[in-house]
Amino acid sequence: MTYKIQIVAPVNRAAIIASKVVATTEKREFFGFRNRRHELHLIQVPIGLPVYRMENYRTFTDQRDYIAAESKASDYFASGQESEEVQQAQHQLLHRLALKGKSDSIVPVSDVLEVEGQRQPLLVTASGVVVNGNRRLAALRELYGQGSKFSHFSHIDVLVLPADATAEEIVDIEANLQAVPETKLDYDWIGEAQLINRLVNLGRTPKEVGDQLRRKEKDIKYAIQTLAEADLYLKEAPGTEGNYSEIREDAEQLFGDLPKLLEGKSEQMKEASRVIAWTLYQNKARLDGRLYDYNAAIGNLADAVLDRIADELGIATETPMDGNSDEASDEFAIDIGDEPQVTSFAGVLAALKGSDNEAAVEALIEAAQAEIQIDKGQRSGKAALKSVQQAHAKLASVDISKADKSTLPKITKQLDAIKLLVDALEKKIAKQKP
Repeated sequence: MTYKIQIVAPVNRAAIIASKVVATTEKREFFGFRNRRHELHLIQVPIGLPVYRMENYRTFTDQRDYIAAESKASDYFASGQESEEVQQAQHQLLHRLALKGKSDSIVPVSDVLEVEGQRQPLLVTASGVVVNGNRRLAALRELYGQGSKFSHFSHIDVLVLPADATAEEIVDIEANLQAVPETKLDYDWIGEAQLINRLVNLGRTPKEVGDQLRRKEKDIKYAIQTLAEADLYLKEAPGTEGNYSEIREDAEQLFGDLPKLLEGKSEQMKEASRVIAWTLYQNKARLDGRLYDYNAAIGNLADAVLDRIADELGIATETPMDGNSDEASDEFAIDIGDEPQVTSFAGVLAALKGSDNEAAVEALIEAAQAEIQIDKGQRSGKAALKSVQQAHAKLASVDISKADKSTLPKITKQLDAIKLLVDALEKKIAKQKP
């Protein structure tokens, strides 16, 4: 039976805690507050008194998933700390975490409490908000709800922070506790990145955050960039909005690699590379090898991959260039001996992002694999052969009988240019032959 949350009003919680603090002489050392040792008051309170803290980065991903699944407002948890409905939802998320072990060798929190009882006090604010121990509180409440066997959990031990502890200092406490090695595994990469982002938004440099979390500065920057790419994916990619559970397990490396893969690209090609990455990620089960093996198709080979998809699907990519257009300066201009052309992959991207994109996805996977193999051939000295083989295959597939008559003069120009290139290549081959 699920424990039923009943909130005690904030002013009453504060009064009960204050009276108990005054009455107790028992204290415990605590080192995670204001960067020095403190002796905090240890008291016992009814198990129903504390409330869960909603700015909880262990449950960030689960909160976002709940909001998406239940069609709740984006600030459902953030604004609901004093709502019984929201506290009940948070309780369920926390209890689910308490039933999980951090690994095969670590027993779930709920199992430990069932056997050993409460060994460590929770950490709460002067108004009863749980700063550390939210999962333990959820587990204790569920055990208490099972009946007389766990009636001794009617009251629980808590350490009380000073009444002047600020919201920023409470975030620091979570960060300082997260820096303890045995605690790190409790966070998924999304929750940890959100905590890092929160600390940076408090005005701290990546170096300062790294020192606080006992991490390298480059790891802090990596986490921030990774989260930014993940959030963009969840905002823009079809069918993913708010669905953090989709990317929780296996997307960290992809989103961490993207900033380097996008380096030096125009804004249009950054968008194109992201669409390639997102589509490959959503279809990773169909790939040969690991998603990581396709990084080149997202990075330096992206334009070649998109060009190949366009050929396969018969999507036009060239349009006359408007010399006054801003777009023309950002795209790839191609001179074909007539009026200047600009390459735009908008049609290819639309096909990949469409709801009926099976053919486009198949073409993408084949194009990525082909271009990666060609690139490997270039680096192994077989570039010339593979390029000639490709050119031959493309020319062999041309059906002039189906060409629009208005394009025949341009085709003739291109064929003349090709003849000149072939003649030049043959002369170079003749010089290199023994």
